[in-house]
Amino acid sequence: MPLSNRFVYEGLRYLAILFAIVIALIPIAWMATMAFKPVAEWTTAIADVTWLPKNPTLGNFEYIFTGETEEVIVTLDRIAIRPILSSLLIASFGTLIAVFAGTLGAYGVSRFAVGRNLPLGVLQLRLFPPIAVVIPVMVMWTFLGMVDTWWGLALIYGIVTLPFAFWLMMTFFDEVPLEIEEAALVEGCSHWRVFYRVTLPMVKAPLATTCLFVFILNWSDYLIALLLTRKDWVTIPVYMSELSVAMTGPMYGAKAALGLVAAVPPVVLGIIIQKHLVRGLTFGALKQ
Repeated sequence: MPLSNRFVYEGLRYLAILFAIVIALIPIAWMATMAFKPVAEWTTAIADVTWLPKNPTLGNFEYIFTGETEEVIVTLDRIAIRPILSSLLIASFGTLIAVFAGTLGAYGVSRFAVGRNLPLGVLQLRLFPPIAVVIPVMVMWTFLGMVDTWWGLALIYGIVTLPFAFWLMMTFFDEVPLEIEEAALVEGCSHWRVFYRVTLPMVKAPLATTCLFVFILNWSDYLIALLLTRKDWVTIPVYMSELSVAMTGPMYGAKAALGLVAAVPPVVLGIIIQKHLVRGLTFGALKQ
């Protein structure tokens, strides 16, 4: 390829990437500006809507964390602190269940070829429409007394996201050379010791990537939490849908403020595992 054509191709490629990034960031930027707008600016007519707040305020954050503010007359029945803590607890334990079971199952299938139809069977959990699965689960959870409990919701989160963790980890385990484990077995290590001391450290980066993706799935779930929670363990997405009053309609400013708060844990988790994230996403990419 001539040098000039190569520069044109690279320029167009970067422009396309930049355009995609801008399109993806527009909703986030709109949410960020909406979070600091007073009530008068997000209840105005569409023709009068502005991109940036004319009179920036922290009233929306005050409203969701205290339930009252000078700008919003109606007080909240419950503040956002409990839903935030509920989401953190439930999403974390759901991620732990999915990654723990998925990692063990993926290693067994990858190394010992147990259950040739097991990967397809696990994948079928994700093939059904969520609403078709949640209704029977809701009946079962009601019978077991697990509705509106953190462990009941965490358990179903772990089950629902298990196929994702299983398939992702199985792909990573397939990239680990079998000869390394065989050498450890020859030295006298048991299969469990080989897994714990040899293989698992080698997939530390992919494991961190899997944890992040599964956590995001659990953190952002709405349908399951809507049907399996009532009052005590309401999560952020369900609580956000309740931010609406008769006088002003949906509380767009409060929802945007809560959306910014809800974005913090996944971002912080991504920053913490950043050094493992790129390695996990590219694990095995250079293998011939």
